[in-house]
Amino acid sequence: MIREFAQKQYEGSNGWIVWAVVGRIDSVTADAALAFGKDVVGNNAKTVLDMTELDYISSAGLRVLLIIQKQAAKEGKEFIIAGASGMVSSVLEDSGLSTLFTMRDSMDGLK
Repeated sequence: MIREFAQKQYEGSNGWIVWAVVGRIDSVTADAALAFGKDVVGNNAKTVLDMTELDYISSAGLRVLLIIQKQAAKEGKEFIIAGASGMVSSVLEDSGLSTLFTMRDSMDGLK
């Protein structure tokens, strides 16, 4: 089943702002993901990207993550990724990008 691309932002616990993405981050959705992510990170000190419902990420999606990570580092903000599984987790690991991000297996303690 292919899920419709959707994003939302909400307050998590311990000061974390959650940026949740559903569906796919690919060449079709990357621009929307980048704009939304830059806004969330730009306006908050601590952001967690919830990938629990992300089914697919392409090289365009990886580029989004790198840009967001760079923005957060430049602005002295925290940015972590949580809940990546299946194909998304494999892509992050196989590309070596999982070592560039702070990764958590789940959203436990962040929601």
